[in-house]
Amino acid sequence: MNPPPLSNAGRWLLNRRDFLRFGGTGLSGIALTALLTEQQMLRADTSPIRPEWSPERPHSPRPPHFAPRAKNVLVIFCSGACSHLETWDYKPELFRRHGQPMPGADKLITFQGENGNLTQPLWEFKPRGQSGKMISELLPNLAELADELCFVHSMTAKSNTHGPAECQMNTGFILDGFPSIGAWATYALGCEADDLPAYVAIPDPRGYPQMGPNSWTAGFLPAVFQGVSFSAEKPIAHLNTPANISPEADRATREFLKFMNEKHLEQFPGDTELSARIASYEMAAKLQLRAAEVDDFSSETESTRRMYCVDDPNKLKASFGRNCLLARRLLERGVRFVHLFNGAYAMGEGVGNWDGHKAIKQQYDIHGPILDEPCAALFKDLKARGLLDDTLVVWATEFGRMPT
Repeated sequence: MNPPPLSNAGRWLLNRRDFLRFGGTGLSGIALTALLTEQQMLRADTSPIRPEWSPERPHSPRPPHFAPRAKNVLVIFCSGACSHLETWDYKPELFRRHGQPMPGADKLITFQGENGNLTQPLWEFKPRGQSGKMISELLPNLAELADELCFVHSMTAKSNTHGPAECQMNTGFILDGFPSIGAWATYALGCEADDLPAYVAIPDPRGYPQMGPNSWTAGFLPAVFQGVSFSAEKPIAHLNTPANISPEADRATREFLKFMNEKHLEQFPGDTELSARIASYEMAAKLQLRAAEVDDFSSETESTRRMYCVDDPNKLKASFGRNCLLARRLLERGVRFVHLFNGAYAMGEGVGNWDGHKAIKQQYDIHGPILDEPCAALFKDLKARGLLDDTLVVWATEFGRMPT
């Protein structure tokens, strides 16, 4: 179809016949578009899917795009690269080739130096459960749960340096500056609890992972979606009301502050930064009432305390056990994402993280019991309380180990 001619001024010269002709073909195009849309034959919208969230209530629950199998997530992260060869990944060929050079790696040199000969696992592997999954004696309590675990042995890392590899596992990228997995989850879905953080990071009692708070950062997302870091050993700082302020005076002060904030917000309608700041202060006020209750284990039975090893003579094991119990209490109160860390980069009490090299036997004999019994207790307790029905539990570490 030829377009109508142009005038000297560059305008279209549209006569009555052309007007009817173009109008008729245009209507047929509209009809075709409507038909293709009805039959879902048009190209799908590929624009980014962005959740709609209110700065006044940034953590209010948001509906997912489809019915989910899980509504909460627990990630247990073993910092320092827990060896897959000593835990879950049975390599029978290592027993047959123990002490031999690694095939195809003649004089292989890494940043740690020249590699030695192949080494068989330092702990015995046994078939577990009805599945017969081979699991190391390093983690006997977790091994009992073999039939309830899904093992993924195809993971690879993009870095053999701990910091970037931790970054990849917790944010998807080896570089800093990207949101953590918990920040993405709470940005997209919000949280069912309105008096607790949507995303809680529980550091190891001995210290932080190698990449520190970047493990639970909000990155380029709004700061309100960053994980709140606290543990059973180190509760949220500055939450307790001073002893000389009565509960009535404290409540009256909060109500007056809310009134003043609302009046101030009315003067700046649409200011999302101001409303988000007010929302964060209101969350802090709620935490004064709620966080102390979550961190108070006095209501737990003696059998529960014993199961989680919270009074174990091994202080490190007891501390991690209390963190595991805290994780369960957060999940059952509606916290969307709990990031539980085991093993710290800081050399607390002379013991570092899972970064064992020539001293794997010495270090893992310490780390294994700290992780194993409290972590198994957490899994069993979640199942007994029905929380596993809608909680995704993930165990991860930054990368594996060479078999040399």
